[in-house]
Amino acid sequence: MIEIGAQVDLSHPPDRVWLALTDAELLGRWFAEAETVAGVPDRLVLQTAGLPGFDANVEVEVTERRVPELLALRCDEAGRLTELTCTVTATKQGCRLAVREVTTHGVWSAEQHEPREQQLRQALTVRLPAILDWLAFQKVDLSRGEVGMATELPTIGAPGAGPARARRRRRTVVAVLAGAVLVAGLAAWVTLPGEPDSAAAPAPATPSPTASSSGATVAPTGTPRSVASARPSRTLASATPRPSRTPVAKPSPTLAPVPAPPPLTAGYRTDSSRLFGYTGEVVVGNPGGAPVADWAVVVTLPEDSSVDDVDGADVRREGRTLTFTGPAVPAGGSHTFRFEVRDSRPKAREPESCTVGGNPCAGL
Repeated sequence: MIEIGAQVDLSHPPDRVWLALTDAELLGRWFAEAETVAGVPDRLVLQTAGLPGFDANVEVEVTERRVPELLALRCDEAGRLTELTCTVTATKQGCRLAVREVTTHGVWSAEQHEPREQQLRQALTVRLPAILDWLAFQKVDLSRGEVGMATELPTIGAPGAGPARARRRRRTVVAVLAGAVLVAGLAAWVTLPGEPDSAAAPAPATPSPTASSSGATVAPTGTPRSVASARPSRTLASATPRPSRTPVAKPSPTLAPVPAPPPLTAGYRTDSSRLFGYTGEVVVGNPGGAPVADWAVVVTLPEDSSVDDVDGADVRREGRTLTFTGPAVPAGGSHTFRFEVRDSRPKAREPESCTVGGNPCAGL
């Protein structure tokens, strides 16, 4: 494992530094031109070919993001894999930015290591502060009380003309404010309503009926008579005997066998547009005439693979075996779910197996 790194103290707030790290246009101004990959979020291609210490362009994928404190990236430079971490820590004067890059597959040559680190240090200490000052000029902060924080660029006037110009500007501001107050007062006076007519008295409010109206029903007092006491008692001895009936056996109807519903089907597809992994997609089909609520798709991943995110199903993990369950599949319909697979190897490998109800999935 080979490591390079650099850190710099900046007189800018962490939010502004985070913007310079994550905005593709700003990144191209202080480090390298960046192009987004259409349809693939959190993935960029840095045009680093020809820069000191770089052999080719670098494909970058965001693996962790905590705004505005941490940005973790996986990088692929023509098969050489690295992990790049940017940490932003707030300080009294602004913030501290630390950048660390570690190789995970392949190494840098001796001719690459030193120029690459020098390129990084120059970008952090020269070009990045210039871009941050430009951002501060574009969007002026109002936090002037924070010592050392870059708020706005000072206005420089001609020698000797500063006090007089300041006095003229103050007089102009006072005149403008006085005029604004006068206009606002005139507008308020014009729009005031007329004096209320003392003869017009408000109509007396009609009292609303109370909840205790005369229509309420009062339950009668006294002990209620038992229903059992109102009827004459009847004992078994006084009951009139009835002749017994001999039950007649009836033939039991013969039920026709109910055919078993057809089994569920499943089809698997791999989307390999992601870096260091892929997206697996499974479509569960129900050819039967009734919805099926209890189903499970079992997928076995190869070694050194893991699942980051699942969309459209619940998952239970047991080592490399994943069991997916989800909502009922309607009669004659289907249900689709997707899962993101991480693979540490440059060329990701598809699942070893996929089954639904013990039957293999199509497409794998």
